[in-house]
Parts: sequence; C-alpha cells; structure tokens
Amino acid sequence: MGRGRAKAKQTKVARELKYHSPNTDLTALQRELASAGGKSEQHFDDDYKEYVDDDEDHADDDPDPWAPPTR
Repeated sequence: MGRGRAKAKQTKVARELKYHSPNTDLTALQRELASAGGKSEQHFDDDYKEYVDDDEDHADDDPDPWAPPTR
C-alpha cells in the first residue's frame, strides 16, 4: 500500500502535460531545426582510434582464456 497517492500525482502530472502543453514558438523551432539540418563542421578527435582492430576476421583468434575447458 502507499502507492495510491504517488500514482494519483503521476496521473495528474501526466494529464497536465498531455492536455495543457505550454506555448511553443513554432517559428523559432523551425529556424533551429533548419539551421541544424546541415552537416556539422566540427571535427572530434577519436581518442580510441589506436585501439580499433581493423581486421574483419576474428575466427582465427585464440579462444577465450577464461572459458571453462571442454572435455
């Protein structure tokens, strides 16, 4: 027990969000989305690039040393 009050509050908040949405400036949203539509010119360094193994085939790798021995 004890969830009734919490659930009632969650239901109330959910209804408020569903039916009483705040005023949204749609033109500002449209401008923001239009400006973000292009490719980003920022370049981020990949700190882990040196650890990436470019070999596609890993079937010949050593078996897992932590795996239990097979009989």
